Amino acid sequence: MKNNIFIGLLLLACITPALADMIGSVDTEFKLIGPDNKIVIEAFDDPDVAGVTCYISRAKTGGVSGAVGVAEDTSDASLSCHQTGTVNLDPKIKSGARDGEDVFKKRTSLVFKSMQVVRFYDKNRNTLVYMVYSDRVLKGSPKNSISAVPILPWR
Repeated sequence: MKNNIFIGLLLLACITPALADMIGSVDTEFKLIGPDNKIVIEAFDDPDVAGVTCYISRAKTGGVSGAVGVAEDTSDASLSCHQTGTVNLDPKIKSGARDGEDVFKKRTSLVFKSMQVVRFYDKNRNTLVYMVYSDRVLKGSPKNSISAVPILPWR
C-alpha cells in the first residue's frame, strides 16, 4: 500500500506542465534572492474545441524556492475565454457527456497542488463555460473564476 502511494505521488510530481503561451508578467513583490513574486498571463487553446482561446492570469511564487521549483503558488487566478474562429462542437460535448473535462492543467506546487481549467456546455444558451480552480490532495481552495463563450457564426 505504501509503495502504491509513493508511486502515485512520484507520477503526480512528474506530470508535464500544460502547454501555454506566455503573454507577459508583472512583479508583485521584490525578492532579494531569486526571482520576484509575480502575476503571469498565459494563453492556451481548448485542445478539443478549435476556435476557442483562453487567457489566464495567475500568481507565481518567486524567491529561492520558486527558482528551484519547490514553491507553492497561491490559488489566485482569473480566466477570460473568447471565440477566435469557427467553432464545431463534438457531439459528446454538445450532449454534456464531456462536462467538467480538463482542458488545461498546471502544477502549482512540487507534488500536491495543481490549477486546472474545466469546460461545461450550456445547451440552452449554446455557450461554453470554462472554470479555473485549484485542487490539492488534502484540501482544495474555493477560489475560482469563470468565463463564458457564446458560440456565434464566424465571418
